Amino acid sequence: IKYWGKAHVKLNTPINSSVSVTLNQDDLRAVTTAAASLKFTEDRLWLNGAEELGASTSKRFRSCVDGVRALATDKVDEEGNVIVKKEDWAKMKIHISSYNTFPTAAGLASSAAGYAALVAALAQLFGAKEEYPGQLTTIARQGSGSACRSLYGGFVAWRKGGDKPDWSDSLAEQVADEKHWPELRAVILVVSDAKKDTSSTTGMSTSVATSKLLAYRAATVVDERMEIIEKAFLEKDFETFGQVTMADSNQFHATCLDTYPPIFYMNDISKSVIRIVHAYNAWAGEIRAAYTFDAGPNAVLYTLEKYVVEVGALMLHYYPATSDNYINNPDFLKKITDFKLSEGLLAATDKTGRTPSAGDVKMMYYTTSGPGPQKLGMEEANLDPKTGMNTRKP
Repeated sequence: IKYWGKAHVKLNTPINSSVSVTLNQDDLRAVTTAAASLKFTEDRLWLNGAEELGASTSKRFRSCVDGVRALATDKVDEEGNVIVKKEDWAKMKIHISSYNTFPTAAGLASSAAGYAALVAALAQLFGAKEEYPGQLTTIARQGSGSACRSLYGGFVAWRKGGDKPDWSDSLAEQVADEKHWPELRAVILVVSDAKKDTSSTTGMSTSVATSKLLAYRAATVVDERMEIIEKAFLEKDFETFGQVTMADSNQFHATCLDTYPPIFYMNDISKSVIRIVHAYNAWAGEIRAAYTFDAGPNAVLYTLEKYVVEVGALMLHYYPATSDNYINNPDFLKKITDFKLSEGLLAATDKTGRTPSAGDVKMMYYTTSGPGPQKLGMEEANLDPKTGMNTRKP
């Protein structure tokens, strides 16, 4: 269920609740390293190896850093000796280095992953202690709304809140962990890895100001869909889960079209994927695959383990590989390459008008649901442990 539209711009709260699946970090992840020192002269941020100038004054960055630091505790070593006193954290500047293993700002939730990793890294660094359950998610959402959901694994809801004047009830809540539905799979088609023309922040503000459909959706449609899809996930009812997922994706993009001037995140390749998925499900006589598109043209296809090779093979047929590393998982690539698609299925999907053509999809990912942020070893750090300087190359 999509998040689109802010209720309180400064606090980054939504006009409706939303829900998402956290994906497996073995396949897609943001890797973030945080360090603090009295020797640092200013707060600095490096993203994908390049320094983000002016980051120290960015509202989003400051909200996360200052928000987590306010929850800091004494840092102690293994023997219990205090290394940093709670009150001394405020005297230190911080360095952050973060990179994504997937395209940034292309509608694949890179900001959600990045800000969730930032808050998780800062919480580890400062020894932050929540004053109430989910408080860290309220800080992460001030960086990027959807980041609050990414602090938990599995199936995660963002409750819109608004009953409390400070919006502290606008937080994430885990509906089910990543082990609840182990058969769930995702195949992601990267139609474009370029930065999108209209940022989510700009798009949302324009939609809220001009789209009556968006207002109707938030007031009338979403709450019921939240109940239905949460129940479906808990009951592992893929038919209902898939139907609601696709319907909500379509409605989100309808609100973008209803925005004035209209916003176009999907393109013709995106629409061809939608047509193929519907033709596939009609041929199967059940929902075996479900698409969802965020603010970009890239498709996330949910399916089950028993159908994922068939779904992957179908996508590979119409969007052939362009390189040896076209798919992130070599074993999955072999399985879908060897899989023989039904002639009846291809006859059904050919009627969509799609002709197999390489290059329309840049890359595919195969993944599962995964956990929330994980602490990594020093061998994966992006900052030099002696100098605190960035070591990641652009």
